[in-house]
Amino acid sequence: MLLIGAFLVFPAIWTIYIGLTNYRLTGVEAVSPSMVGLSNYTKALNDALFHNALWLTLLFVLGSAIIGQNILGFTLAWVMRRTRPAVRRTVEAFVLLAWILPSTVVAYLWVAFFDRDGGTLNNILGTPGTAWLIDYPMACLVFFNTWRGTAFSMMLYSSALQAVPPSQLESARMVGASGWQTLRDVVFPHIRGHVLTNTLLISLWTANDFSPFLLTKGGPNHESETVPVYIYNVALQGGELGYSSAISFLLLIANLLVSLIYLRLLRRRS
Repeated sequence: MLLIGAFLVFPAIWTIYIGLTNYRLTGVEAVSPSMVGLSNYTKALNDALFHNALWLTLLFVLGSAIIGQNILGFTLAWVMRRTRPAVRRTVEAFVLLAWILPSTVVAYLWVAFFDRDGGTLNNILGTPGTAWLIDYPMACLVFFNTWRGTAFSMMLYSSALQAVPPSQLESARMVGASGWQTLRDVVFPHIRGHVLTNTLLISLWTANDFSPFLLTKGGPNHESETVPVYIYNVALQGGELGYSSAISFLLLIANLLVSLIYLRLLRRRS
């Protein structure tokens, strides 16, 4: 309880308090901030850059988590379930390696991959000089996060598929069911809870992920500035700690709402 209070409860309460003030990183407001009520929240609701960050965060979550990691993770788990153990262990090792590497190392690898001068992608496609991180920043971030986070989905779905009775899969094959019909009528009913759990976790992780800053720093011209990156830029580069705390609290509320929706769906399924 002491650890929870020190590292979760107190920072949350402190963030709420700062969000009600004009607290800044430097200047007079850094020494003696004053209460401004809900003006920071009103400012956020009318801030075009915050709206842009919300939209980009939704695209980031939809593209790299809900679609990318979910589909790629399930596909790998589905294909690997019948491969030889040596092949399965090798694939799992390489996929897990992307997940356990530090974010800074992974970001450096992908910056080199997308580099306009001698980058790996340009050499593969034969497109020298293409600045992928400048011309297509969000697409690069989606590919980067999908590659980095697929391991969790793959391992969860690998475990979930073991709960599907082999007799039902064999019966579906004998009656001539197609691959999609087998997935829809046999597999998904058994792993629906796992799909909901995986989608919730990877969506929350992606929505709060700061790794995009390591690749693009929110640029160019705010075109890849997700909410966590926007909060950082406002707080440490703009010095507006009070305003950034208000945005952080709004992000916390959004996370709680998503979690409540998930719990409601899971309860309805039960």
